[in-house]
Amino acid sequence: MILVYAHTTSPRLQYICNFVFGELMGTKFEITIDSEAFKAHPGVRVNYSDRMIGTDCLWIRNHSLLFEEVIIPQQVNCFRHNDQPAFFRSNPGSYPFDVLAASFYLVSRYEEYLPHQKDYYGRYAHENSLAHTEGFLKIPLVNHWINHLAEAIHTIFPAFIPRFPAFSFLPTYDIDIAYSYQHKGWLRNIGGFLRSPSLDRIRVLAGMEKDPFDAYDWMDELHEQNGLHPLYFFLVSARNGTYDKNILPHKEAMWKLVRRHASKYAIGLHPSWQSGDHPSLLKKEKEQLEAMAQAGQATQSGQTGLSLSRQHYIRFSLPRTFQHLLAAGITDDYSMGYGSINGFRASVASSFYWYDLEKEEQTCLHLHPFCFMEANSFYEQKQYANETYDEMNHYLKACKQINGTLITIWHNNFLGSGKDTQEWKDMYSRFIAQVLQ
Repeated sequence: MILVYAHTTSPRLQYICNFVFGELMGTKFEITIDSEAFKAHPGVRVNYSDRMIGTDCLWIRNHSLLFEEVIIPQQVNCFRHNDQPAFFRSNPGSYPFDVLAASFYLVSRYEEYLPHQKDYYGRYAHENSLAHTEGFLKIPLVNHWINHLAEAIHTIFPAFIPRFPAFSFLPTYDIDIAYSYQHKGWLRNIGGFLRSPSLDRIRVLAGMEKDPFDAYDWMDELHEQNGLHPLYFFLVSARNGTYDKNILPHKEAMWKLVRRHASKYAIGLHPSWQSGDHPSLLKKEKEQLEAMAQAGQATQSGQTGLSLSRQHYIRFSLPRTFQHLLAAGITDDYSMGYGSINGFRASVASSFYWYDLEKEEQTCLHLHPFCFMEANSFYEQKQYANETYDEMNHYLKACKQINGTLITIWHNNFLGSGKDTQEWKDMYSRFIAQVLQ
């Protein structure tokens, strides 16, 4: 067991110790304010304070962040440690920086609570982030820090062996528009044809061709061949809008599609754009999806799946969006990433519980960060399929290196029969084979 000494305890300290020592290192820990009990402890000792307590322990001279109860701009000056960025220097001390406070700063998304510039969609702009400005957006920096911390502890206490989790891969899909032409009704199809005349639309509606967004059989086969257990998020907004263009949930085809997937995979809610402006819609959409999926049906994850969510357009703001998710009964959210660029938004490739800085408490909302979405590569980063293949392999290597979880996002329209996405479909299939090597 690890015994952590601090001059006082706090919710922030307890939270980050839970994450670092409990969830990542897989070991038990306790926090004490009794220096004599700390000195007498026969196991691993970590002194997290501003004074030396013996020489036979790891001393991390603490920054003030974990003992504050306010949200204020922090002075963050980056330097290099183990050839990677670090901040909150710990001097004097036997460890060069306050890895606990720095990890908390990134994982809690502290900077997103501070005044900031929003992007075109009203989201936290990735350009504001420390990870972007300091050039570590593409690496799970916190995982690297914790691995190095474990090595430092092991050097002093050779009997200490952390139990890091194994690497895992989770393919996830956002079903924003289940079908390109089918099941939209004649008015929407006529309007679509007038805006962009297409013989493909006519052939699909006449039953001569498969809908180009109908990739579901191909995806099933891909998962079965490779032993994958994917996660699907369905947009079931009751009304269409500027950003909600889903097949309406009263359509029989949508009921069949959702039920089909719920019988084989874990599924979750893709809260509509409209629900971001009107939170009361969130619970209604959740109830709608529960009805469509036959609530209570077991899934691959061992949950009903209907306690899972990912925000449409990755549109969320802290702390309100996550507070609304909790109020609606969501326990696991998969939105922690950017809808404008690929990378590690919270600088971590491991799941973690959301800490509500406004209320100063750890919540029961489990966050599962993603680092790659094909729409970012295509629309925002303006990449070709071969460039994106290399990018995906970068994230695969980055997550494997620290035994993290690689979560990717794809959309059915990129995997269907559309001529303009065939390269992307083929590339994704090649990448899946690469993951399993």
